[in-house]
Amino acid sequence: QNDLLESLRVCSKTHGQGVSLRTAGKRLAERCLRWWSCFRDPSTTPTSILGSKVALQAASLGFFRADLVVKLVILILFAASIFSWTIIIHKIRLFRSLKKISKQFEEEFWSGRSIKEIASTTHHLSESPIKYVFLEAVDEIEKSNKDTKKNIDSITDRINRIMEAAIDYQNEKLSLYFSYLATIGATTPFIGLFGTVWGIMNSFQSIAISRNTSLAVVAPGIAEALFATALGLLAAIPAVIAYNIFTSQVNDENARMYRFKEHFNVIFSRGLSAK
Repeated sequence: QNDLLESLRVCSKTHGQGVSLRTAGKRLAERCLRWWSCFRDPSTTPTSILGSKVALQAASLGFFRADLVVKLVILILFAASIFSWTIIIHKIRLFRSLKKISKQFEEEFWSGRSIKEIASTTHHLSESPIKYVFLEAVDEIEKSNKDTKKNIDSITDRINRIMEAAIDYQNEKLSLYFSYLATIGATTPFIGLFGTVWGIMNSFQSIAISRNTSLAVVAPGIAEALFATALGLLAAIPAVIAYNIFTSQVNDENARMYRFKEHFNVIFSRGLSAK
């Protein structure tokens, strides 16, 4: 692992000094091949990664020797962990970009220009919740201007309702896949516990059949059981942490949209009163 990290640093340094990316990639590939050969030939394995290799081989061997039910539990937990991390990475990138875009939009909104000018200048910005709420309100204003009979109170009420609906829609979009994170965080520890109980049951059955209480008979089943528990926690803990963090970020976006709605209504009402 240290060899790979050192190769990455060397590649980035040589690339910054003018060495071509292809040459840096070749150096990294050579190091990766040297690192991979350690797993094929134990005699070339450095002491630093010998423990990792033994642990990896033990885990894989324990999986293939496991009972069918334990294998199914491990596969379910592994798939749940991959799915949760896919959602986590997607949401991290989403909220990071939304924070930047919303800040740019608010700077344009408070620039002092008219609503039409703001709508045209922010057209190049990527989609964001606050921009969507603003465009929905602008669209309703344009539709109201086409009416021959204009009622100020009804226009204000329609705009307020349109913005409320837009906020609810954006909250639903931001909260997409949150139920999967909550389900994974709540159920995977119990699925892993089921695999643990099943593995311990198999261990006791092996003791009863062989009539031998030595560690060699008991250890494999217990190792399978503990591996299922660890995998269940490995899937649940990141899902629960991510769910809480993302829920807080959705609440922040919701508060930002409601603040923007109130400011927009005040500015629009002031403009109507001036007319």
